[in-house]
Parts: sequence; C-alpha cells; structure tokens
Amino acid sequence: MPGAEGDDVIVRMWEVRAYPRTFTDLLAWVCDEAVPRLEVEPLHIASEVFSSTDLRVVVISRWRGEPRPLADPPEGLAARSPHVWDFAPVDR
Repeated sequence: MPGAEGDDVIVRMWEVRAYPRTFTDLLAWVCDEAVPRLEVEPLHIASEVFSSTDLRVVVISRWRGEPRPLADPPEGLAARSPHVWDFAPVDR
C-alpha cells in the first residue's frame, strides 16, 4: 500500500499496561531507557510516548523499513506483556 512518505515507512505502535504501583517506574523506563535505545538505530525516524489514565503507556515509532523491537519491560513493572501493531501511512 503506498504511503505518504514512501512505501517503506512503517509505523509501529507498542502498548503496555502498568500496575497502579508501577506506572511511574514503567513510564520512566520507557522514556529513559527503552526509547533512547531505538533512537540510535539507523532506520529510526521518530518516536513519541503517550500515557493514559488507565495506566497504559504507548510508543509510536516511525521507521524506514523493518522496525526494531522495543525491549520488554523489566520484571514486575507491566501488568501484562506488551502488544505491538505495525501500520503504513496512508496518502489521503
């Protein structure tokens, strides 16, 4: 499917839910450790981090080609395993 920025741009959405007691630590780990590891990858374009009131943390990253995986959170920070979806930009 042709994208707005070319056929090879992939947008990856990574989402995880924290325990109430670990939300701050999980968000800090994502912002201070996990995302910076992605940002040095040569195919990385940009990343954004979002949080929600229901204790979710979402990372949206844009890649030129195949995305690199975001690491799994340290043991005990996440209430469940992260979910990951890949998307292609749509030229509208």
